[in-house]
Amino acid sequence: MDRRAEISDFLRTRRARVSPQDAGLADDGRVRRVPGLRRDEVARLANMSVEYYTRLEQGRAANPSPEVLEALAEALRLDQAERDHLVDLAGRRKPRRRGPIAAQRVRPGLLLTLQSLESVPAFIIGRRMDVLAANRLAKAVIADFDAMPAKQRNMARWSLLAPEARELVLDWETMARDNVAVLRYEAGRHPEDRQLADLVGELTLGCPEFSTWWNDHEVLRRTHGTKRYAHPLVGELEFAYEAFALPDDPDQSLCVYNVEPGSKSAEALRLLDSWTAPAMQRP
Repeated sequence: MDRRAEISDFLRTRRARVSPQDAGLADDGRVRRVPGLRRDEVARLANMSVEYYTRLEQGRAANPSPEVLEALAEALRLDQAERDHLVDLAGRRKPRRRGPIAAQRVRPGLLLTLQSLESVPAFIIGRRMDVLAANRLAKAVIADFDAMPAKQRNMARWSLLAPEARELVLDWETMARDNVAVLRYEAGRHPEDRQLADLVGELTLGCPEFSTWWNDHEVLRRTHGTKRYAHPLVGELEFAYEAFALPDDPDQSLCVYNVEPGSKSAEALRLLDSWTAPAMQRP
């Protein structure tokens, strides 16, 4: 990944997203040919010269300081994930060791925790959104990742390439765009990850919408939210999900899909649980 080109595109897309009114700037009467702030307005808000900001956005300025990155983040109204992404693109984090990235493994204690979550879907997700492990209800609600070839056990790949995902997931486009934004965030953190680059290439070829969303440069660090499915067996299911990053491996997260007690989703999930339980566990 060309970091300077990535910084250039990221700054340009973030600048286009901020209106002068949002930035607290008065209308100067000049005609705007493109949406968002002009370069000179960003430079003024960030307290830097127009020349230097232009060099940054054109990918001609190397190694911007932490103070410059913070000033740009404030001027462009970046959220925390976007701020982290800008720092990653600028190469300001501790450099990672060169060489192949080791395959991720789920430690036994975490697998026991996953297996103990019997009443709700739960799974462990790793780098590039690889599904490292999933409990029975997660496989019943979303997809049986264990039945897939190892290289295909990936949430982004499933959501963007599997035809059934578009039917199963309500608000599919929102979910798909979010997954692309998560991959963008991952690409900034792991620019040397060849498997991530291969995944991006596969999604570019296989998903008609992917290139447009990828070039939007949206980034997302998933923490919590809502998921809705139109399940073929039990109907609509709505979950409040929580993603817990592991303190000893920030590239792994435990994702838990909870339901509101007493809701229609809770009843539908209970029914799905009874239908998919092993024969020895069925009432």
